[in-house]
Amino acid sequence: MNKTVSQPSLLICILMDIIGYATYAIPGLAELGDIVWAPVSAIIFYRLFGGWKGAFGGLFNFAEEILPFTDFIPSFTIMWVWQRLRKPSTVMQ
Repeated sequence: MNKTVSQPSLLICILMDIIGYATYAIPGLAELGDIVWAPVSAIIFYRLFGGWKGAFGGLFNFAEEILPFTDFIPSFTIMWVWQRLRKPSTVMQ
């Protein structure tokens, strides 16, 4: 039996990355915005991608959002592309 896991759309991933970039739209509030957005983003990342990829990616995403000068990394979109480029594996039960 093969399991099919639904994947988030590219549009959702790009939107999540844009929201992460938007924390710098208001000068002076960028770091405060990151403090609020980082845990929310990590939870959304985990929910979208699940499993070990979601857990590891969520931690990476949290670090990317909370650390200064790393908001330019489109972590949601990178994960979306990575999932499409890797060889599909089937889960046998």
